Amino acid sequence: MAQFFINRPIFAAVISVIITMAGGIAVFILPVAQYPEITPPTVQVSCTYPGASSKVVAETVAAPIEQQVIGVENALYMSSQSTNDGGYNLTVTFEVGTNLDMAQVLVQNRVNLALPTLPSEVKQTGVSVKKKSPSILLVVNLISPKGTYDQLYLSNYATIQIRDELAQIKGVGDVTYLGQLDYSMRAWVDPEKMAARNLSASDVVNALREQNVQVAAGSLGRPPVPTGQAFQYTLSTLGRLTDSDDFGSIVVKMGEDGELTRMRDLVTDARKDESGRPFGGIQLGAKVEDTSCSLDGQPSIGLGIFQQPGTNALATAKAIHDRMDKFRSENFRGKDLDYRIVYDTTPFIEESIKEVFKALRDAIILVAIVVLAFLQSWRATLIPLIAVPVAIVGTFAVMLGLGFSLNNLSLFGLVLAIGIVVDDAIVVVEAVEHHLEHGLAPKAAAEKAMSEVTGPIIAISLVLMCVFIPCAFISGITGQFFRQFALTIAVSTFFSAVNSLTLSPALCGLLLKAKHEQRDPFTWLLNLLLGWFFKLFNWGFTTTSNIYASSVRMLLHVSIIVLVVYGGLLYLTYLGFTKVPTGFIPSQDKGYLLVDVRLPD
Repeated sequence: MAQFFINRPIFAAVISVIITMAGGIAVFILPVAQYPEITPPTVQVSCTYPGASSKVVAETVAAPIEQQVIGVENALYMSSQSTNDGGYNLTVTFEVGTNLDMAQVLVQNRVNLALPTLPSEVKQTGVSVKKKSPSILLVVNLISPKGTYDQLYLSNYATIQIRDELAQIKGVGDVTYLGQLDYSMRAWVDPEKMAARNLSASDVVNALREQNVQVAAGSLGRPPVPTGQAFQYTLSTLGRLTDSDDFGSIVVKMGEDGELTRMRDLVTDARKDESGRPFGGIQLGAKVEDTSCSLDGQPSIGLGIFQQPGTNALATAKAIHDRMDKFRSENFRGKDLDYRIVYDTTPFIEESIKEVFKALRDAIILVAIVVLAFLQSWRATLIPLIAVPVAIVGTFAVMLGLGFSLNNLSLFGLVLAIGIVVDDAIVVVEAVEHHLEHGLAPKAAAEKAMSEVTGPIIAISLVLMCVFIPCAFISGITGQFFRQFALTIAVSTFFSAVNSLTLSPALCGLLLKAKHEQRDPFTWLLNLLLGWFFKLFNWGFTTTSNIYASSVRMLLHVSIIVLVVYGGLLYLTYLGFTKVPTGFIPSQDKGYLLVDVRLPD
């Protein structure tokens, strides 16, 4: 096989070029993340039972839903929360690797079975089943710098103008609110006024429900009509009420003598509290006022952006920044509106990836220096260095096919692989140089060398791959975490073997010459600039080798002591494994601090 490529160097080069091009294209497509996707996917079921206590919610809402959802396929566990404001949340956690869309469908089907048994108030407000992204990407805060708008207005503006624009950006999985307030008509009913008119809360609710409706009034003059009918009119009626005066005019009760009791007759007097907020009477306000959001003391609404699994975090964040800048220039102009992105996880991801790429660069430079120092020929150094980008860049194509991402682990795997992938090419070069010094021509030397090292190269590559490939079969979150790291090294090792059996021997036949035949300007310049270093390195290497050989010769006479020291090192290794604190991933300073204060329910 090696002789085939030695005689056809262009064919060998084409194979390496195709591998490199495929990887070069894939690197721009691969998603970028800090770590692989290790968090189990979750689906959230949520609904509201207005006015119910946590006990009522647990008995009438939680029990029917959970009886149906329990046992859903591929689910690990589920947890629910019933609160005193009538809220209910159920989080179903699935196995790592489960398709999140399919998991949502499975949960939705189970929830539909429970819907007929739920209270009518819950069915009216609806039961939502949403995919819940495990980690938040960034938070967009909408603010009013001069204090013109309050949190309610900002929340409504974000709902109408901004949320849908952000949700359709490629890579955005979900957009949630922090401090959401929705407009609603609030009526403070006076119990004494209701009791004086022999009315209950249900009478008021029924009157509101019956008279605040959207009516389909139909049309006039619609066929079939008598001959001569010239016009057709669509009837428009007053539908849902929007003004506090309209709500105040709703008739709640009619007396025996025709006297009318309206909503305005049953409410308390309008006034303001200590902070200046109006309450009482009938007024347009927030549906609920038990949540608030502020940024640097100013009212704000936060839009939490969750990343879609398998997408590029950096590209998604950039698209969000660009879209919000467009809003600032087009929609916020002339209004007291602006936005801030204070919480953003992407700068840390970006810096982490940059540091890994720097390590990748430094590793290649170090390998080049080491190879040049030992081989002392630019021709011999060039061949192993060509093998590095072919194996490393080609790995990106396989990473894309396996659904991997560019993250700290996969890139660190490539850093480690640099020292591995260069070894095979060095073995080829040294074998060829050995035969060149014995008078063989370059092609003949390459053919003879490959007949000797082809088997060892294949064996070494297979052994290295067998070390890392078993990591792909580790189950659970740990396996998901280290799979990309291990397979990245295994794939780069495979490409290194391919390169060493095809391109490296072909290049040896073209580039290498015996040292006494190397009279080109580059060789002359290299010897002029680094000749002193090569002599010093050779002297140091020879001296070190002699010292090492003498040390080994001496230690062979005291092998018992060596074995005792070796046993002590093994014991220290065991001691380190048992005493050093364990952890999943090392803690890192990401540049922010979160404080979570939870008061009793």
